[in-house]
Amino acid sequence: MGHLTQRNLNTTRERLRDQVAHHLRAALISGELRPGEVYSAPGLAEDFGISATPVREAMLDLAREGLVEPVRNKGFRVTEVNERDLDQYTEIRTLIEVPMIGRITRSASREELEALRPVAEEIVRAARDHDLIGYLDADRQFHLSLLALAGNDRLVETVGDLRKRSRLYGLTALDERDQLLPSAEEHIELLDLMVAGNAKAAEKCMARHLSHVRSLWAESAQERTPARHGRNVRLSSH
Repeated sequence: MGHLTQRNLNTTRERLRDQVAHHLRAALISGELRPGEVYSAPGLAEDFGISATPVREAMLDLAREGLVEPVRNKGFRVTEVNERDLDQYTEIRTLIEVPMIGRITRSASREELEALRPVAEEIVRAARDHDLIGYLDADRQFHLSLLALAGNDRLVETVGDLRKRSRLYGLTALDERDQLLPSAEEHIELLDLMVAGNAKAAEKCMARHLSHVRSLWAESAQERTPARHGRNVRLSSH
């Protein structure tokens, strides 16, 4: 498994559980935890250098999100996402996000939109620096913060859940071929169109972006390699 740099941790039980869940999600998205593989809480806890309890609690949180499923007396299996699932997730996101982008373009102030520019630029920077965890964090923050400008908390929660379920597998392989950068740059293009007040063009850009992301999922699945033996997970904080 890949390396997650260890930094200072807040060791309160609830905070530690949240930290573990966050970094397990990141490992799922990046492909460090492989679909179909079973991982035990004690084994992961040893890699994290902590007790098994917060890891088990974090895995149960991920199970409620549909990211893993319990396997009796063994641990948790990473759920696999098939092509039909990905098509359906993309269709739902397109139905929700494309018209919402047009609506937000018409209603949000220039100041509200420009406040997201540092995040859009961080996505591009992370892609150029091959910082996958930073890329994923900034990408999620940008999309959900943008949708939050519509003022519908349930909508943001729904899209956030869809993003978790349609996570990218094998992101490392795409990064190594510099295929993340074009997708990253689309965030700045989208923001420029919204700031300019061009709602129709922003909707088209968002539709193209989601289509681009879907193609990355397909390429990622084709590039998927067998799970590597051994792992060395460490907690990091953001």
